[in-house]
Amino acid sequence: MDTQDSVDTADRGGSADDGGADIAIIGMAGRFPGAADTGAFWPLLRDGAEAVTFFSEQELLDEGVPEQVVKDPRYVRAKGYLPGADLFDAGFFGFSPRDAATLDPQQRIFLECAWEALEDAGVDPDRAPATGLYAGSSTGTYLGRPLRELSYLPDFMEVVLGNDKDMLPTRTAYKLGLTGPAICVQSACSTALVAVHLACQGLLSGDCDIALAGGVSVMVPLREGYLHQEEGIYARDGRCMPFDARATGTVPGDGVGVVVLKMLGDALADGDTVRAVVKGSAVNNDGAAKVGYTAPSVAGQAAVIRAAHRAAGVRPGGIGYVETHGTATVLGDPIEVTALSRAFRDGGAEGTGTCAIGSVKAAIGHLDVAAGIAGLIKTVLALEHRTLPPSPYFRTPNPKAELASSPFHVPARALPWPAGAGPRRAGVSSFGIGGTNAHVVVEEAPAAPASPPPAPGPQLLLVSARTRRAADEAALRLADRLAEDGGPSLADAAYTTQLGRKAFEHRRFVVAADAAEAVAALRTPAGPATGSPAPATAPPVVLLLPGQGAQHPAMAAELYAAHGVFRAEYDRCRGFLDGEAAAVLERLTRPGAPPGILDGTQHAQPALFAVEYALARQWQEWGVRPAGLLGHSLGEYVAACLAGVFRLGDAVALVAARGALMGRAAPGAMLGVQLGEDELGELPAGVSLAAVNAADQCTVAGAPDAVEAYRRSLAAREVGCRLLHTTRAFHSPAMEEAAHRLREVVAGLAPRAPEVPFVSDVTGDWITAEQATDPGYWAEHTLRPVRFAAGLATVTADGSRPVLLEVGPGQGLTALARRVRPGGAAAVASTARPGSGRGDTAALEHAAGALWAAGVAVDWRRRTSGRGRRKVPLPAYPFQRQRYWREDIAGPAAYPDAAAAGAVPYDGTTAGPGNVEAAAAAETDLFSGPQADVRRAVAEIWQELLGVEPGGITGDFFELGGHSLLGTRLVNRLRDRFGVECRLRELFAEPTVAGQAELVATLRALGRRPAERPQDNEEGAL
Repeated sequence: MDTQDSVDTADRGGSADDGGADIAIIGMAGRFPGAADTGAFWPLLRDGAEAVTFFSEQELLDEGVPEQVVKDPRYVRAKGYLPGADLFDAGFFGFSPRDAATLDPQQRIFLECAWEALEDAGVDPDRAPATGLYAGSSTGTYLGRPLRELSYLPDFMEVVLGNDKDMLPTRTAYKLGLTGPAICVQSACSTALVAVHLACQGLLSGDCDIALAGGVSVMVPLREGYLHQEEGIYARDGRCMPFDARATGTVPGDGVGVVVLKMLGDALADGDTVRAVVKGSAVNNDGAAKVGYTAPSVAGQAAVIRAAHRAAGVRPGGIGYVETHGTATVLGDPIEVTALSRAFRDGGAEGTGTCAIGSVKAAIGHLDVAAGIAGLIKTVLALEHRTLPPSPYFRTPNPKAELASSPFHVPARALPWPAGAGPRRAGVSSFGIGGTNAHVVVEEAPAAPASPPPAPGPQLLLVSARTRRAADEAALRLADRLAEDGGPSLADAAYTTQLGRKAFEHRRFVVAADAAEAVAALRTPAGPATGSPAPATAPPVVLLLPGQGAQHPAMAAELYAAHGVFRAEYDRCRGFLDGEAAAVLERLTRPGAPPGILDGTQHAQPALFAVEYALARQWQEWGVRPAGLLGHSLGEYVAACLAGVFRLGDAVALVAARGALMGRAAPGAMLGVQLGEDELGELPAGVSLAAVNAADQCTVAGAPDAVEAYRRSLAAREVGCRLLHTTRAFHSPAMEEAAHRLREVVAGLAPRAPEVPFVSDVTGDWITAEQATDPGYWAEHTLRPVRFAAGLATVTADGSRPVLLEVGPGQGLTALARRVRPGGAAAVASTARPGSGRGDTAALEHAAGALWAAGVAVDWRRRTSGRGRRKVPLPAYPFQRQRYWREDIAGPAAYPDAAAAGAVPYDGTTAGPGNVEAAAAAETDLFSGPQADVRRAVAEIWQELLGVEPGGITGDFFELGGHSLLGTRLVNRLRDRFGVECRLRELFAEPTVAGQAELVATLRALGRRPAERPQDNEEGAL
């Protein structure tokens, strides 16, 4: 935005590569008459359709319009009606039903629209930089009377906060977590476009990095008309016909719109989809140079348009369309055309009829403070579709507007918007009663850079919502979008779901190689595994690290080719080896390694170590940092290295020595047996216990002949068993010599105390610093059985329900974990099962999705770094809307006080009246036993204040929509009901029915009465 007074003579033909001071519109959302979203808005505009609703007499009477008004011959039964304005997803935003019913519908609808705009922009407010909000709403009519008349109500402050239009931006910022400026804008009909101007200024000044701007107007009754007055603002026939000779005025309408703005250079660098570019904007006021306060001014309007052109650095001759204020009033339209003509002629525009004009009011009515944002969104859509939209009803030009001699024409049908010497540009005007004028110059978006080819392999798409039903709907919406002709690339869609969407409790994910596979998976109903919501706090992760036997020749190649951190760490491990050992690791990085390359223990163990260590580091790079480690045999060496016991070079040398020493032991065999340790009984000579993997699964080891004889005896008893693919008897007396030599190797390494907890295979418990640094422990580790089942019990013993992530080739430990802990916390494998036909890259994507679904915080930005992907518009959140309306709140005047709600003093024996008593009768298990009567009474008060049943004695006051103001009222209700005085902080420390009932009983026993302990003033403070 060039703020110089002179127009840039070079007429910038487009945005600079870095965007300069231009501002990108990267997202937008709106709900308008006849269009539930911006996707439906464009067809309505393109086709010149009428969206004004004409009501029947009965509809108006049912809405509460007085009969004498409806029958008045001057009454026009028309309005730009917004269906669903009484509906709201209260749970999504954390409102109790009662608070939702108290809240002005304007604030509810704006909240939803602001969220949809952020999603359209691919902005997750939890991860976004400082985000500002500039917006305004119409004067509320929801309550039907001035707020001051409700000052006697006990919840007056809640009513004020929910219905005062000043609260719109700050409430939205609070509910969405926006940390930039939240500014209430009020300039009558120009409010929303002034908000856009101020948002641009906030970005330019550095007040915020992203800005939302918009407005909302919803007047109650929702279905109503208006009284026409000759030469007034409203049309005689319910039709708004800007610039037409038949025009008699505008038509009121309801609607909401929000745009998301960002510096163009930042948007391009971040891979955002740019919908259009704001080149410049200006705001002024008519002052006193007009015939009256409400009259428009040619001078004021012309001046603001010229100022916007200067700010944009453009000449008016390059502007192909102007979205006018266009109210179709007798006075307004001619003045606006005169002002536009003066501004364009002063800027050097030549000829007549070269620029199209229109007004969105012709289609949807005048949206009051939201009119300007509706016009801006219409203009952005016209630029995107390169089409000049028609003006409904336009037939004959208004002779007073003198269009024939002006630079403007009004399209009566949709016309192609031809390309010119520079990019397509448009102006948007909005003029407020009282004289505050705003004009914005917008330009079509620069050509989007081509999306780079996706990395080889499948893509991971994430879907989440507050409820399971909403998650299912979101999955279907995403499937429909991907199935559309010209839909986004699968890679860009996946990128957007990972970085441009907030993660909610109910989560689904899909790993797919192409759009068709993704669509099919998204349309498949979710299985039981998706039934449990992710925890509010990210669960800890414990890495499972497999031992020898998991290796296979293809375990490194695909990971090495696809993931840079894995490749670098694997090469580091290989760099500590030489000779044949290093050559084997190098060969494993290429596809087609020979089947027998890892048959030797001396090769298998270093290779396993390198793969597991590199894969663990790759997960850490992606933000998955383990709270604990559990290795199986060799895997404990990887755990020790990751925990800091051994330096990497020392660990690689130690594992190489271990593999060589074990490989020199006498030949042996190992047998997996489907029996528990106690069921094994006394083992035959030459056979010993080598591992306890589960309650019904052990491994034994010994000389080949002895193990084979034992296998035959088990088979005769019909006991399941399986010979393992190994030539040595690990973790048995056969390893005596290897253990002795290994102790000497460790003694020369100076191991350190672990920095990350890991489990000892020897004890099945957390290893101690003394054990980890004792060379004798590592010798014993080679001889003693692996206590893996006990280790699994140890890592889950504290009740934290960690997510178990297997880091290594195959899925053996994952299968064991699922057997040991059926129905417990998630167990996830990083790689594919050998022979499954599935690649490791696909398995790794699936693992990332499974971790996320379980609530683990994955750093998606690091996972996608360097891929050059773009964020693309995807379907908005499927709000689960319900009706919330003022009559839904019980009590006189729709806002009850304590007496009207039927409160009676508590006498120690009865629960008192109310809906909760009936619910308690059906839930005697919840409201029985000690303090049952008190619990019922507390639950009744909760229902009165929240408008929702408390969900038993363990429901949380805050999770049900409680807040500090309601807490103050709760203190007062408890005082009136029970004759006790409690402090607000005491009440909040016990946010359940059971806890508060116990608190009441304690205070009664202590004799704390209101007169003895008045409530502290600060507890009622806002």
